[in-house]
Amino acid sequence: MDYYYSQLDFHTAVLVALIAFAIAVVLGPIVIPILRRLKFGQNVRDDGPTSHLSKAGTPSMGGFVIVIAIAVASGIFSGFNIYWSLVMYAMLSFGLIGFLDDYIKVVKKRSMGLRAWQKFSLQLVASIVFVLLLRVNDIQTLVFVPFSDGLYLDFGWAMPVFAVIVTLGTSNGANFTDGLDGLASGVTLLICLFFLYAAFQVDSVLGYALAASAGALLGFLLFNSHPARVFMGDTGSLALGGFVSATAIILQMPLLIAIVGFVYLAEVLSVALQVLYFKATGGKRLFKMAPIHHHFEQMGWPETKVVSIFYIVTAIFCLIGFLAIANL
Repeated sequence: MDYYYSQLDFHTAVLVALIAFAIAVVLGPIVIPILRRLKFGQNVRDDGPTSHLSKAGTPSMGGFVIVIAIAVASGIFSGFNIYWSLVMYAMLSFGLIGFLDDYIKVVKKRSMGLRAWQKFSLQLVASIVFVLLLRVNDIQTLVFVPFSDGLYLDFGWAMPVFAVIVTLGTSNGANFTDGLDGLASGVTLLICLFFLYAAFQVDSVLGYALAASAGALLGFLLFNSHPARVFMGDTGSLALGGFVSATAIILQMPLLIAIVGFVYLAEVLSVALQVLYFKATGGKRLFKMAPIHHHFEQMGWPETKVVSIFYIVTAIFCLIGFLAIANL
């Protein structure tokens, strides 16, 4: 565990965040014109909100900016140790799946990208490989119990299955959240800031990766906030989901994702419930549209209001998360 406990330095973490922010700010104006020149523009769903039609053609796959900023800024200060490497594997492997999905949308002009079973199968494989890497590197199977007096449960043999479920759920949660200008970026920024605080509580070197993610997302928001000049695409959202889940698992805090990642959870559940209700009722819909952020849009809420409310909800649940780890 020598690599894990590292006397995390606050001033260094701030420097990492600033470097990641600077990388994102510099890469944005370079990457966006390239994506536009390659005609990697957004294909808008035919059944989506009519207000989204104006987004057609906006450069997508901007998640490259986030991934590069996180990897470069955090790698140097983390010493490229095994824990950093595991998190980078999760981020890059899920980012690659997202890239394939985005590529099909752009080249094949198929707005839904990879078919559901294809995307799930690739995510499952990436999750299983991540869990195997955890086992090979003897990562502990302890999991912190929120709101307990520092209680950790040993999941033992069940940990691999649990870790796969967490990784799949979180990656899809981040993916479904990416549907409005700045939504996934801002929500994930708050989640990463929470886990950054948690990393300081246990003095984990992963704090540098989390600091880098905060800086990278702040920089990306300069181009992704409404009206967005670039979208992260599945390249970015799946990468962020892989990053968050891997970080939480290695920090032994995956249960906290259900709290601070409440928006992720709500987005996934809204899609699952919509499908189940549609099949059970022979075509009726539980929500006006899923994921749930589109439901609120269809109710007449402006896009910016939906995004702001989801930010606020995430911030509130992160505050609850602080209470959950108060006795850590």
